[in-house]
Amino acid sequence: MTIRLPDSGGNLRAYEPRQEPLALTTGSPFTSRTVFSAAHVVADPFADTSPDSPAAVDWDATLAFRRHLWSHGLGVAEAMDTAQRGMGLDWAGAAELIRRSAAEAKAVGGLIACGVGTDQLTGPASLAEVRAAYEEQLALVEESGAQSILMASRALAAAAQGPEDYLEIYGHLLRQASEPVVLHWLGPMFDPALEGYWGSSDLDAATDTFLEVIAAHPDKVDGIKVSLLDAQREIDIRRRLPQGVRCYTGDDFNYPELIAGDEKGFSHALLGIFDPLGPLAAEAVRVLDTGDTAGFRELLDPTVELSRHLFQTPTRFYKTGVVFLAWLAGHQSHFTMVGGLQSARSLPHFARAYELADGLGLFPDPKLAQERMTNLLSLYGVNQ
Repeated sequence: MTIRLPDSGGNLRAYEPRQEPLALTTGSPFTSRTVFSAAHVVADPFADTSPDSPAAVDWDATLAFRRHLWSHGLGVAEAMDTAQRGMGLDWAGAAELIRRSAAEAKAVGGLIACGVGTDQLTGPASLAEVRAAYEEQLALVEESGAQSILMASRALAAAAQGPEDYLEIYGHLLRQASEPVVLHWLGPMFDPALEGYWGSSDLDAATDTFLEVIAAHPDKVDGIKVSLLDAQREIDIRRRLPQGVRCYTGDDFNYPELIAGDEKGFSHALLGIFDPLGPLAAEAVRVLDTGDTAGFRELLDPTVELSRHLFQTPTRFYKTGVVFLAWLAGHQSHFTMVGGLQSARSLPHFARAYELADGLGLFPDPKLAQERMTNLLSLYGVNQ
């Protein structure tokens, strides 16, 4: 049975969905790479909220999705931008998410790391206030038993006068951290408010400051997550890291080659695209664990077209496509997002995402995915 899908030119074309999903099974943790999926949150569809209201989260469905990721051997990167931090999920919601997910991880033996930021600050802030906000969140994550990910801060980007302010704030936090953390460099394509992070819009100068922070505290940095969508820059940074400090790729455009690596090293992974790709990504990494790099690339390379589609400009709205695919895959009963973000992409964008994901065999029940896609199309006036 075919389905009519709209394209970017406003035309309808016939698409024939696949009948069987890709055969993927759950499995044990990986041996050659540490891999985190940044995970989305599931909104409560029955909550009487507006885009400006505090997030109403369906906790049961949200935690069930994390158990799905853990069952495939993936770690969960919690309360990151994929969970709509700063785009629908405020600090109060993020704090509750961290507590609940960390407890769930402990119960099932899952790997978890949680985002530490400054999003409790809602207006202009001094550097002292930025530091205190970071400290508050760092304490909560450490008390939960999760690993900490020091995320880029909009408030710090606004308050800092130059590289020295970043060196002081991050140096203080790393000295205070009880366990090694992951440092996250999120580029302005993901959040325009982070333009000029590390004290400069010149990426070479910013890179030098970033590496200076790490070099001063290598024992407190487990690794870095680089989200600049620039493969060569990530490779260059990776080669300059102190011994023992990992690079976790956050490059949703070039992840297969970065994870596969080269003769001088490789990247681990902490990726938003591994939310919809979880089972397939896990299968690929297990192939890589055997030393079969070609087999790994054969499985993962075809997923890049979908990832680049979801993360197309404006990149910060990739979360909409991630939640859309979770709905089609049956991980949640509805396509509603905190902050009303389900409206952030167009119908042709959804149609192409469906087609690409279906072609990869990502939907456990292709018939369900087709039915839900058909229902969405009808809401837009496209009758089959």
